[in-house]
Amino acid sequence: MDILVVDDEKSIREATVVAIEAEDHYAETATNATVALTKLKEDQWDLVILDVQLGDEDGLQVLEAIRKRHPKIPVVMFTAHGSVQVAVKAIQLGAIDLLEKPFSPEQLRAVLARVRKMSQMETKIEELETVVSRESPTLEFASEDPAVRDTYEVLFRAADTPATVLILGESGTGKSVVAKAVHERSQFKKKPLITVSCPSLSKELLESELFGHVKGAFTGAVADKVGKVKAAEGGTLFLDEIGELPMEIQPKLLRLLQEREYERVGDTKTRKANVRIIAATNKDLKQLVEEGTFREDLYYRLNVIAVHMPPLRARPKDLVHFAQSYVDFFTKQFGRPLQGYSEQAWDVIQNYDWPGNLRELRNVIERAVILAKGKEIGPSDLPSPHGGDQSVTNGSDSNIQVGANVSLEDLEREHIIRVVSRSENLTIAAETLGIDQATLYRKRKKFGMG
Repeated sequence: MDILVVDDEKSIREATVVAIEAEDHYAETATNATVALTKLKEDQWDLVILDVQLGDEDGLQVLEAIRKRHPKIPVVMFTAHGSVQVAVKAIQLGAIDLLEKPFSPEQLRAVLARVRKMSQMETKIEELETVVSRESPTLEFASEDPAVRDTYEVLFRAADTPATVLILGESGTGKSVVAKAVHERSQFKKKPLITVSCPSLSKELLESELFGHVKGAFTGAVADKVGKVKAAEGGTLFLDEIGELPMEIQPKLLRLLQEREYERVGDTKTRKANVRIIAATNKDLKQLVEEGTFREDLYYRLNVIAVHMPPLRARPKDLVHFAQSYVDFFTKQFGRPLQGYSEQAWDVIQNYDWPGNLRELRNVIERAVILAKGKEIGPSDLPSPHGGDQSVTNGSDSNIQVGANVSLEDLEREHIIRVVSRSENLTIAAETLGIDQATLYRKRKKFGMG
């Protein structure tokens, strides 16, 4: 945990920090309310230990301010003037515990253990709430394809270890879904799964996004910012499209993997990281190494547990299963009384190559459920078996076409869906659209394309 100790007495601050660090936690100090509230605003903390008598300031008033501005951060009060009245008032104001000075290492250890247990319980509750509220079709991790079964077996055997995992495969094959499944089956599941999309930002902003920065590190850095590495502390950091990681950042990621250390942009302070790394890419990393655009040592550090997700066209039985699962989900979600697919529609589904894989399949079926005019989805609602310009639907049956009575935003969304569906990967899709990959990432996020 990262703990902020707020006390006006230097000897108490230093002794508390030593005791906290002896328990393998990180600690910083503040001498007054102003410094404490500034640090709480600029950084993330797992716990505040606050003195009741903070010089001329009333610690209970400071507690009120912390609870008002940062209600999710637990606060423990410590005091040399312990009394029932103080304890009752502190608990009423939101403190979770009271530690009387002078305290023993055993007493501090017990308090920290209670705080950690409470944090784990809250995380579990949030996870359960997320599961209950999630509105997304569930992909079962079972397959009739031997290659896919082997992939799942390797991944889930390695899940409960700290080993770095590398997931290879074409765009849309479900790499991010599998990464989430690995996290949920791991010893890190009670902590966050944080995703970093490597092609989404410039190298300068990506480094800040990944590691954080300090105030004044660059133009626009008006305050300290924690990065995704810190946000994933104790959990999993998922690096999506790792093949797009700029060369300038690769040595820093290598150090994170080897030494579990990093610095924020503009800072000289070395910080420790406790994260599990999962990376994914649709690129051939060996070829990138040969071309000199990806570090060989980084490749070998990532390639501890490596698996390949086969494309959907190589999984015909799974294709049928997913197509049925998606139509069941979307007919229920949109309240459409459809009876599934016609025989001709099934022929289209099974004879189409699905270059966009699961992502394309989901988008096409969602759209077909919305726009289908009959009692079941017909072939005109689905991709042309020969691809080409009819890769989503035939123009005559689509409400989204050039000159139709639709907004520019809807037209743009439809065009991006079609181009991404036909493209081998997002790099090619961005080139076709005439935009950079960061812009494509933002637009896909805006339009909810995943």
